[in-house]
Amino acid sequence: MGMIDSNFIDACYGNNRGTIPIWIMRQAGRYLPEYRAIREKVSFEDLCRSPKLIAEVVRQPVHRFGLDAAILFSDILTVLEPMGMQVSFPDGGPKLANPITSPDDVRRLQDIDVDKSLSFVADAYGEIRKVLPDTPVIGFAGSPFTLMCYMIQGKGSNNFDKPKQFLHKFPAAAEELVNLLQSVVSKYLAMQIKAGANAVQIFDSWGGILSKDDYLDWSARPVNAIFRSLETYEVPRILFVNNIAPYLDILKTVDCEAVGVDYRTDIADVAAALPNKAVQGNLDPSVLFNTRERVVERTLQILDSLEDHQNLIFNLGHGIQPETPISNVEAVVETVHRYRS
Repeated sequence: MGMIDSNFIDACYGNNRGTIPIWIMRQAGRYLPEYRAIREKVSFEDLCRSPKLIAEVVRQPVHRFGLDAAILFSDILTVLEPMGMQVSFPDGGPKLANPITSPDDVRRLQDIDVDKSLSFVADAYGEIRKVLPDTPVIGFAGSPFTLMCYMIQGKGSNNFDKPKQFLHKFPAAAEELVNLLQSVVSKYLAMQIKAGANAVQIFDSWGGILSKDDYLDWSARPVNAIFRSLETYEVPRILFVNNIAPYLDILKTVDCEAVGVDYRTDIADVAAALPNKAVQGNLDPSVLFNTRERVVERTLQILDSLEDHQNLIFNLGHGIQPETPISNVEAVVETVHRYRS
């Protein structure tokens, strides 16, 4: 494994005195012609299972833009198949053929041996290291609640009403499901660290739909347990909550080095509320469709809003969109890298 010397890792620990680091959520993706060229030959599912192709698409944006971190190319639902869920991506979005509708469905799921059933992910790190020997690589997983959302809803949704109802209708089964996912995600992230991940991020993409009490019970609690289980590895742990604002006082108690901030929230407010954590974010991805001047202006606005830049990792406040102009991504990266020099 070994430590990698990098501004990104330093920033996670709040002591980066060099250039401000930047990486971009969904940085390997359809906005890049070189990614599309690979996808013309291979399905998303097959790409996610091919260590060599994973390494290639992980490398592409880092080389093109000079980004300060790479992130594993995978999907948060990859862990669900070996547990007994049937996952496919018929039109880009996920579809689960056998969603969970009752406590009996929870009982049929199985705990997994991650080394056996997800070995292609571990192998991908070996391949990534060959093509990016000096770049820190971020491992990731979905939060238990976010995974539950897909398992119960059976597909993407704007409000995930079914999983929210399930928590209250079947609290014992929901608890069983959360505990199982907590165990699986803990093992999965530990496997990624052993395979070579230099940092890990949990995507709590749908935690932001919960009331505060439910967020504490059903999202922060299992996420905290996962992060605690990884403490001994001494790699930075990042939590991205899509819609972080309502939960800031809860996040004070979460055992992680950094929080990812979505585009709805003022990043300076988050930094002030969580003085012991690094902040990551949070340019609105749709701003990248504006003029170059405006993109630079909005990037500088975020940079200028923070007093302390030692604990900042610049990023978007959500995933980059497929039609994004590449020249505007270049403009953001240049602006961030130039800011402190």
